[in-house]
Amino acid sequence: MSKDDSSTPQLSRVLARKDVLALAFGAMIGWGWIVLTGSWIESAGSLGAITAFVVGGIAIVLVGLTYAELASAMPQVGGEHVYSYRALGHFASFLCTWAIALGYVSVVAFEAVALPTVVEHLFPNYSVGHLWTIAGWEVKATWVAVGVAGSLVMMWINHIGVRTAALVQKVVTVLILVVGVMFITGSLFEGERATMEPLFNTSEGVLGGIMMVLIMVPFMFVGFDVIPQAAEEINLPFREIGRVLMFSVIMAVFWYALIILGTSLMLNPEALAASSLSVPDAMQAVFGAPWAGNLMVLAGIAGIITSWNAFYVGGSRAIYALAHSGMLPAFLGKLHPRYRTPTNAILLMGILSCIAPFFGRPALVWLVVAGGLGIVIAYLFVAMSFLVLRSREPDMPRPFKVRQGKLVGVVAVVLSLALIGMYMPGSPAALAPVEWLMFAGWMLIGLVFYGWSRAHYGVAYSDRQMNRELAGGD
Repeated sequence: MSKDDSSTPQLSRVLARKDVLALAFGAMIGWGWIVLTGSWIESAGSLGAITAFVVGGIAIVLVGLTYAELASAMPQVGGEHVYSYRALGHFASFLCTWAIALGYVSVVAFEAVALPTVVEHLFPNYSVGHLWTIAGWEVKATWVAVGVAGSLVMMWINHIGVRTAALVQKVVTVLILVVGVMFITGSLFEGERATMEPLFNTSEGVLGGIMMVLIMVPFMFVGFDVIPQAAEEINLPFREIGRVLMFSVIMAVFWYALIILGTSLMLNPEALAASSLSVPDAMQAVFGAPWAGNLMVLAGIAGIITSWNAFYVGGSRAIYALAHSGMLPAFLGKLHPRYRTPTNAILLMGILSCIAPFFGRPALVWLVVAGGLGIVIAYLFVAMSFLVLRSREPDMPRPFKVRQGKLVGVVAVVLSLALIGMYMPGSPAALAPVEWLMFAGWMLIGLVFYGWSRAHYGVAYSDRQMNRELAGGD
């Protein structure tokens, strides 16, 4: 573990306001809207899908308020790791951080599967070299190679420094926004209200259809919590960290709702059913030319890059924080002496990302759902930590202080529990066996590492490290 001397590498505080906003917003919009918008509309109806994202977005905004206050009060690397430790203790801190790490790793792996999927849209029939079949889908060698190559490139970008990662993030986020504005404004002028029918899908019941979409919302919005993870690399007044976090969440709520609206205005149910990538097809319909659809696919690739990049940052910092505090093996807490990045944590995420394409396109849904459960569990821990600290430490400095804090905290806890309930057996959107296996396997591996680290380093060492973090030390 790190030593108490000035030669120990430390994270660099270099991220400005635009860097932070691009990091969080780019993480939340990702690629999922390109490939999943059509299925959201088919599952819930056009207005039903928008309703799911507005309701889910409100829940995320309330959870985000708890994050915003805590991030401004404790701007240390690891985010949830620090909050839950201060409020709930050692083991709760591990469970919370390891659960959110599953969400981050699942997004990184998701993008490694999404990249060859979108390349296939640009270059049909490029997939050759049959390897095996998983869940009825044929995994091809060239398809896997594209995903692995993308993983290695993103791993390298994050390895050489957060400043490089932030520059890449800003450039591609601007591209996404420009294309998105073109699509949304064009669809409002060219689209027809009649194509939005049915507004709600009644085949599974209106509520059932909305829940089928709502279960994916936490995964789609995960990303704002990258800001607390990278807090020690943000060069902003602490109050501004909370403000930027909330602004990024509100931007993402509007983004998803407007993309669903634009797609439903341009494609009727028959066109949606025949489309493999509904948003590019809707973009092509707006401008009446194939170039428009390809431009939207390029925006989707940009979304893959922003999300991939941001979650390498968030996931590696969460793993680093656990290792730095003695809750995971020490080698995962190593910082590169020159680039000041958590090099071994980034390498671990890169390896997991490289494995994902070998499971083919079915892994997309598995990763969304299994990772989503980890995310909402972490949200619950943060909301509880918010309430506990409001009660136990009312005088703690809070540069960004939420009004009606106890009410917001209670509602955030209730909404987090409701989101967790949607993944449980008996729910219309319950996890499938393979998704439970992924979630249980991740948690079991983490508990093994935690038990080994606790026996090897001792709780006293871990508490000492965490107290130094809370005091603002290395």
